Amino acid sequence: MIIISPEVQQALDANLPIVALESTIISHGMPWPQNAITAKLVEDEVRKNGAVPATIAIRDGKCLVGLRDEDIDYLGQTPDVWKVSLRDMPYIIAKKLTGATTVAATMRIASMAGIKIFATGGIGGVHRGATETMDISADLTEMAHTNVAIVAAGVKSILDIGLTLEYLETSGIPVVTYGQDAFPSFYSSKSGFQSPLRMDTPQELASLLEAKWDLGLNGSVLIANPVPKEFEMEQEAIEVHILNALKEADKLHIKGKEVTPFLLKAIAEHTHGESLEANIALIKNNAKIASQIAVALHQKL
Repeated sequence: MIIISPEVQQALDANLPIVALESTIISHGMPWPQNAITAKLVEDEVRKNGAVPATIAIRDGKCLVGLRDEDIDYLGQTPDVWKVSLRDMPYIIAKKLTGATTVAATMRIASMAGIKIFATGGIGGVHRGATETMDISADLTEMAHTNVAIVAAGVKSILDIGLTLEYLETSGIPVVTYGQDAFPSFYSSKSGFQSPLRMDTPQELASLLEAKWDLGLNGSVLIANPVPKEFEMEQEAIEVHILNALKEADKLHIKGKEVTPFLLKAIAEHTHGESLEANIALIKNNAKIASQIAVALHQKL
């Protein structure tokens, strides 16, 4: 059911630092060929910073830990690839289908393979209007149970960031922002919320992870890594585009797991690609910091 690539298996056998990467960015986050190019650049960023990349997806009912270039190209070009969260995994595997894994599914498969660090763009969370719709991402419930730390550019700005932070606190998930006091919001280094915790080096973050798991405190740590300054967008400007995209989604009756890719695509179009450029920059930056943390954690073990 799980197929681990030779590169990742060798790293596991030698106890080398490894960084898991998700695949929804390939199938649902960006257009072809930018999606495949970005996925390969992110893997290169991991290698450049001393770790081994393990991009995760499901193909023909098998969980792949470490993708070949042809797998990445296939996911990037094939229409109607499933967006797979936890609830979908048994169905996709039983039916021998192909799917790109969300944060929750990627975490679970990474944990099954023995990988502790995961880099993504932004996590899912409590959606705007969740008091009416109860739309809360499975990413949050998975983070409460699975011992895989996530490096992300905060919470996706299309979500209700305040409620997501409250949910994380209730679940006992530490939220640590790297290098600043403000909690970031994906495209922007600011969100209007202060970060619950702050740390300034990969070594400090590795020590926190070691302490958490040594204490038997199961679950993830959200390491919020702000988008690089030169690529960040004004919070107020992006909010206008988000509100317009939400209205459009409501008008078209777009619901559930289709909401996030629709909103990201609409925002990219309305910002003339500026948000896509920021998205690529922040994912590469997250891969860099995640690799440095993985190396620091490896040195402690």
